[in-house]
Amino acid sequence: METLKNNRRFSFLYDGKEITDADYSVSQTQEGNQLTTCYTFADGLKITNILTCHEEYNAYEWVNYLENTSNEPSKMISELWDCDITLPMLHEEPYKPIAWKDWDATVVYAPAGCCDSAYEFYFKVDDAKKPIQDSRLFCGQTKKYAPIHGKSSWMQAPFFNIHKGGMGYIVAVGWTGQWNCQLTRGAEDVTIQTKIQDTEFYMMPGERFRTSSVVIMPYECDVIDSQNKWRRLVKDKYSLIGKPGREEYAPLSCIYWGGAESHIILDGIQKIKENEIPYDYLWIDAGWYGIDNPPSPDDYEGSWGPTEGDWRVSPLIHPNGLKDVSEAIHEAGMKFLLWMEIEGASKEYAPICKEHPEYFLDIEKKYPNLNLGDEKARNYIFELLSDKIVELGIDCFRQDANGPFYCTWRSNDREGRKGITEIKYINGLYALWDSLLERFPHLLIDNCASGGKRIDIETLRRSVPLWRSDSATAANYKLEGMQNQQLGYNAWMPYSGGGTGRVLNDVYRIRSAYSGSMATAYTIDSRVIFGKTQEEIDFVKKYCSEYLKVRPYFYEDFYPLTQMSDSTDVWCGSQFHRPKQNDGIVQLFRREDAPYETARFDLRAIEEDAIYCFTDADDDSSFTISGKELKEKGFVITLPQKRTAKIYFYKTV
Repeated sequence: METLKNNRRFSFLYDGKEITDADYSVSQTQEGNQLTTCYTFADGLKITNILTCHEEYNAYEWVNYLENTSNEPSKMISELWDCDITLPMLHEEPYKPIAWKDWDATVVYAPAGCCDSAYEFYFKVDDAKKPIQDSRLFCGQTKKYAPIHGKSSWMQAPFFNIHKGGMGYIVAVGWTGQWNCQLTRGAEDVTIQTKIQDTEFYMMPGERFRTSSVVIMPYECDVIDSQNKWRRLVKDKYSLIGKPGREEYAPLSCIYWGGAESHIILDGIQKIKENEIPYDYLWIDAGWYGIDNPPSPDDYEGSWGPTEGDWRVSPLIHPNGLKDVSEAIHEAGMKFLLWMEIEGASKEYAPICKEHPEYFLDIEKKYPNLNLGDEKARNYIFELLSDKIVELGIDCFRQDANGPFYCTWRSNDREGRKGITEIKYINGLYALWDSLLERFPHLLIDNCASGGKRIDIETLRRSVPLWRSDSATAANYKLEGMQNQQLGYNAWMPYSGGGTGRVLNDVYRIRSAYSGSMATAYTIDSRVIFGKTQEEIDFVKKYCSEYLKVRPYFYEDFYPLTQMSDSTDVWCGSQFHRPKQNDGIVQLFRREDAPYETARFDLRAIEEDAIYCFTDADDDSSFTISGKELKEKGFVITLPQKRTAKIYFYKTV
């Protein structure tokens, strides 16, 4: 705490002048691991900085609250950096274009965001078409980062690992809108600046709101170990999964299309129950709503988009209003997940657009945005959601957000108030989720935004991305992308999920979807009868059971064994290790065009004087290898068949 206690940690211009030139007083209070610093300006502006230290991880986070306590508008606030701090780094020589040893330079590992490609959450920065693993940050250089369209992890994720010579900092920006990050390398330090993009505003009398937060975790180790330290921090401090009164694990779900008629879903639930397929959740996606909406077979057809905002259950699809479906789900021992996209609405179909057009931004558009920054609009949607949760017994609320936001926000800013629409909107989003979690303490929120385009430290506090990429929406998507997601997302978060696709009886495909959470899509097309043969039912039951056996390992330490690649002529592998139990799993894929049968992998967390027993998940056959041999020769495995997926459990003997 002392490291940052006397550092202001943020900066801005007030009436065009540096904050250091302004007239203000400072007061501090400390309670436990939290330090609150109040800056009170002579004209009534008040900034409260709340700094929290997670001592067991040597990690710090802070957030700023701005308030105008006067009866007059404040002066103009500009260049507001919610994080502006310079921290020590190992010495960096000035950059010399000729004969420069760039491998000795500071490296910034900055993952791509969700982009519906094979390289989502890959550690890339400079070239979107040819992703690279890292980016050099030379002395005197500044690198800038931002997402697109007002979604926090669209194309660029808000996570950074700044590394040199076995030490560095992991940085996360907490803002579910259009954030910016700027990193500048000095000879002996690095300056970290994060903020909300393009803000310049005065504050109205009595106005109060928060801005973006930041988490900074210093470390002294290599990059992979630093990422595991970060994963443990996220698991312990920023996730609801595993907390008292909640599920120990993120769910295994069975997806049904909401436009499928009730009798089809009920028939499937009965088969799941009779055959004891161990699903945690029954997931009903879009298409179930709209008072005149007819049935639709899957997500490629029907009027599920044009009827958004009319959240009445369609009697043409679900004559009993989904109540019988919910009852059957719970009787089968599962929980109920339901999809909604509350931030958008169809002006033509949604009753609320006609009843309360003032609740929307750009109401003149065909699909206006509900203004979560408006308290009345937010209260309306909170009550609607609360009623639905109670009426239908919803256990997981799946909130999607498909449209771009940034241009809408900026076009609704008044003169002299640039950024206020976004700030109030994101504050409203947090307030909505916090209110739902307070009223329904066991509610799970699935954070979806056309896949994982809204993943940041603030959404991770309140939700889980159960569908981290829309690349899995395609009926027969490229499996290399799903395997790569395991390598990319897992470096930054232990809890996230993918989908299996719709092709049954394919071991390689379903194992490609294994992750912290998983959703099977075998039932999403209502034209395909689920479980029409016992062979199909046996396959789903067998591999869902296998998934539940491996799922606990996905929350532990993660070691990528290969680099990301969308090529089909390579192997892909990862290792998950449980330090307390000293065991783990090795997950391997020999892709369909990989010409070599044998591969060698360097496992981590191996004890040289131990003996390890490896068990093949397919047939329970086992073999032993000494820790000394694993360290010297690696884990050598032969897979004669192309397009093979293997899982090996290991433990010390």
